[in-house]
Amino acid sequence: MKNRIDLGEAQHSGREDSRQHCSSKRMNSFERYLSLWVLMCMAVGILLGKLVPGVVATLSRLEFGQGSQVNIPIAVLIWMMIYPMMLKIDFGGLAGVTKRPKGLMVTLIVNWVVKPFSMAFFAWVFIQYFFSAWIDPETAKDYTAGLIILAAAPCTAMVFVWSYLTDGDPAYTLVQVAVNDLIMLVAFAPIVMFLCGVADVVVPSKVLVTSVVVFIVIPLAAGWLTRTGLLKAFGSDWFEQRFLPRFHPVTVVALLLTLVLIFAFQAENLTTKWFAVLLLVVPILVQVYFNSTLTYLLMRTFKVPHNVASPGALIGASNFFELAVAVAITLFGPGSGAALACVVGVLVEVPVMLSVCNVCNRSRVWYGKALPPAESR
Repeated sequence: MKNRIDLGEAQHSGREDSRQHCSSKRMNSFERYLSLWVLMCMAVGILLGKLVPGVVATLSRLEFGQGSQVNIPIAVLIWMMIYPMMLKIDFGGLAGVTKRPKGLMVTLIVNWVVKPFSMAFFAWVFIQYFFSAWIDPETAKDYTAGLIILAAAPCTAMVFVWSYLTDGDPAYTLVQVAVNDLIMLVAFAPIVMFLCGVADVVVPSKVLVTSVVVFIVIPLAAGWLTRTGLLKAFGSDWFEQRFLPRFHPVTVVALLLTLVLIFAFQAENLTTKWFAVLLLVVPILVQVYFNSTLTYLLMRTFKVPHNVASPGALIGASNFFELAVAVAITLFGPGSGAALACVVGVLVEVPVMLSVCNVCNRSRVWYGKALPPAESR
């Protein structure tokens, strides 16, 4: 990540034409073609679900304890994804943000005050009102719950990619992610419980809290302990350049296998409810563009520099879909409507976020006109 950040900063120097930024950035093969990999995983998963349903059913029944609904294969794979992300978070950098708090405050307000509630509203408007002729009431409640879970988990991993593509301030982006993770520990469960309660969905609080502990608290603590110990023992250069890169293939393989399993568990839903998938895309798209636009405009109103505003807008629009899918599966089961809603979020995430990135880059000059000369650079 350090090499990627240094390269982004070097490219930023002397470049004024905003249209060059997306084309000047380069991602690795996996990141560049992530939408294609997701589609391939979807196809493989559906084929497995149809060709070997017995094997898939056996995997879906593997749980941590009777009635826990925490699927063991999914949990292990998500751990393999989340742990490397947590290794990259330097919580010591939180102190520096106090000198420039406006960008962080806008990000947090949108993520925790606007986003979950706006998604609950959009889900109700589209799923339970406009699309009520095609979705029965009970299924609509499940879809609504899934969309709420999706929106209540701010993005953690891919934010670093979006920030890089928009020449974002890497240190500030790290702080935004770290603070969101800390808030998620205490706010995610209550928000989901409250909004799902409003949506007339019963959420078992014990299971939800267990999910947060398993998928956030434990990997976060493990990442912090590992990072702290290895930095002291071997130094930052070894940690950033030699240790962290070893986890990239692990993260990639875990993500792909997770998607294959998720789509295998959802094979019946995806093939028999493809029209519902199309309907679910609508509120997700509206939510993404609404929150990214709101964040971007608020940042400009408060004269936040573009290299803070663009990652903030992207954080406000994207979701921690790994956690969302895991919680939906834990609460409602791998074949549920809630899990399907989160899976649709995975399908939509990458191409939509790339379009938001493009808008942020193309509007760089317009954005800079609102800022004092020292801040617009």
